[in-house]
Amino acid sequence: MSIYETLNDRQQEAVYHTEGPLLILAGAGSGKTRVLTHRIAYLIEEKGVNPWNILAITFTNKAAGEMRERVDKIVGLGSESVWVSTFHSTCVRILRRYIDRIGYGTNFTIYDTDDQKTLMKDVCKYLQIDTKVFRERTLLSAISAAKDELITPEEYELNAQGDFNKKKIAEVYKEYERQMRANNALDFDDLLVKTVELFQSNPDVLENYQNRFRYIMVDEYQDTNTAQFRFVSILAAKYRNLCVVGDDDQSIYKFRGANIKNILNFEQVFEDAKVIKLEQNYRSTKNILNAANAVIKNNHGRKEKSLWTENKEGEKIRFKQFDTAYDEADFIVGDIRQKVGNSEGEYRDFAVLYRTNAQSRMFEEKLVLLGIPYKIVGGVNFYARKEIKDLLAYLKTIDNGQDDLAVRRIINIPRRGIGIATINRVQEYAAAREISFYEALRCADLIPNIGRSLSKLESFAALIEHLKAELEQISLVELLNEVIEETGYVKELQEEGTEEAEARIENIDELMNKVIAYEEGCGEEKATLGGFLEEVALVADIDSLDENSDYVVLMTLHSAKGLEFPNVYLAGMEDGLFPSYMTITADSPEELEEERRLCYVGITRAKDNLTMTSARRRMVRGETQYNKLSRFLKEVPMELISTGSKLVEEEKEEKVPAYFQAKQNFHSQPFAAAKAVQQFKVTKGQGPGYEVGDRVRHVKFGEGLVTAITEGGRDYEVTVDFDSFGVKKMFAMFAKLQKIDG
Repeated sequence: MSIYETLNDRQQEAVYHTEGPLLILAGAGSGKTRVLTHRIAYLIEEKGVNPWNILAITFTNKAAGEMRERVDKIVGLGSESVWVSTFHSTCVRILRRYIDRIGYGTNFTIYDTDDQKTLMKDVCKYLQIDTKVFRERTLLSAISAAKDELITPEEYELNAQGDFNKKKIAEVYKEYERQMRANNALDFDDLLVKTVELFQSNPDVLENYQNRFRYIMVDEYQDTNTAQFRFVSILAAKYRNLCVVGDDDQSIYKFRGANIKNILNFEQVFEDAKVIKLEQNYRSTKNILNAANAVIKNNHGRKEKSLWTENKEGEKIRFKQFDTAYDEADFIVGDIRQKVGNSEGEYRDFAVLYRTNAQSRMFEEKLVLLGIPYKIVGGVNFYARKEIKDLLAYLKTIDNGQDDLAVRRIINIPRRGIGIATINRVQEYAAAREISFYEALRCADLIPNIGRSLSKLESFAALIEHLKAELEQISLVELLNEVIEETGYVKELQEEGTEEAEARIENIDELMNKVIAYEEGCGEEKATLGGFLEEVALVADIDSLDENSDYVVLMTLHSAKGLEFPNVYLAGMEDGLFPSYMTITADSPEELEEERRLCYVGITRAKDNLTMTSARRRMVRGETQYNKLSRFLKEVPMELISTGSKLVEEEKEEKVPAYFQAKQNFHSQPFAAAKAVQQFKVTKGQGPGYEVGDRVRHVKFGEGLVTAITEGGRDYEVTVDFDSFGVKKMFAMFAKLQKIDG
């Protein structure tokens, strides 16, 4: 039996079709990498193609390494001549040889993100740009987006007519490019942009590489941007033997510049293209695939296909709804512990997937509490994230000021213009007198040669002393909020306006939730700052885990693409979280379809068992939000869902969630009289500037009606029925509600 006979019919068809443009629509778990490697072997062994004439491109070094390993194994002698690399690596090899044709030296430097930030600071200083209005990261993000679309600084300026902000960005873009060229440097976006420019302006160079790469294969084609599409289409224009492999249903990187139209419109660009669908799934059970198909079919912008499998039917998809996110995390971690204890798998067989990084915090704490090893993929430990470490460093400094690392970490957060030379003088003074760094700051006027930095050091020390005094009068959550307000930490992130900044704000909100949970957990005992920091330290002090060790995996849905696990938990299946409020309120079908593709990716990571969970109440920045079940969850057919499984360590059936109970009741008695809705009487109470029955406005949720106000120890808990977002509970201090007169 030949190696090709081990492939199914559709896979064989994709391998044997070697001439002309080919689009392979490879569904999740359909063996696309196997097809690509066998196709390379077939070209060499059966079609007599020189390995030197084959180019295989993928996105990550890891994926390229795995493909290279498989190609070497299956092809054998001569495989080393096949180019298997990422887009960026391919372009670097071309530019190192020919970039002098477009005015750069072949010894050009490649700038990483930090280099770009440093250069952007210089550009803004040179152009006298107010970085409080135009954040450096925002400017870099705009330039990157323009390069993804092959928009030059001149074109950007032309398109900016009448738009002040865009005109300013165009000015920065032009100067940024001028200085990059002066430094003989390229950023990562430039690697594609300059290669395309090289090909377009030098026909002989282009023809050289067209003759070299007569057979081109591109993996994960749904993730390509405009520059990448242009690069491969130019390169393949002469011989037209371009094979692209991808799945439009797994296009989830729009925020990184991916253009789903590249795969959706492939046949329009290459009119004679052959399309082959790989729909047989080798990963998941029938029930899991049926659920995935039912969800994704609600998208309109997609190629029609439906995954199927010869695998067993498998268990139904478990769904559990809990009162709180705390209960949700408690169940999932307990369920994993029970299954491992029952020898139903090892820790490495379990993955917890969620929409936002901030959701990891509760799972991390539960896992640490039970001594279960875990690893966060595509992220870092919650308490190791920069924004969390920054704010905790403030709290540590307020607590006793003995942690020199904490004080030094925040002395320039936000930026105060305190230079490294000044910090070194303070450190030397402290060491000579055997006092802490902070104690030295408090007597900064005695430090020799401190010069003009004295006022900045005194201002910082005064802020810490002010917060120390406040600690005796206010709660811990009020203290953290004051740190955030006084430093302008969140305000800076909001002004940045990037995806990364938004994620960091979500993490800060989750830290606020942690503080509130700690205070509530103290009960009659006094909640102390020292006690909180001690509790956090126990969670944060986790040894780094060996890559080969046995651990539970935690990751966002974006990080999960390309991976698979026997047991998957999809947590936070609530409207407002997944899909997010931003997606819902944007009223954009395209944004909602991207979120649905993300759900499809999550479902298809599961091989044997899939559990989906949600919480009725979830705290976000001190506000208790009541969310409905995710619309994606409701798209899963009822017959595929099991809601009656027993809770871990409990001998009772969990109550069937209201939505599914209603569906069951209707199917069993479709014409039964509806039960009267229970009425709740609202008692009027006193509030902070408004009362029950008043109309109020919230900066995020808009207008609503105050339905209850409960007076707590230090704050009011306000319940508001918002017109567009439903019922929310929140603390008055954070809500900052404004009464609407009349």
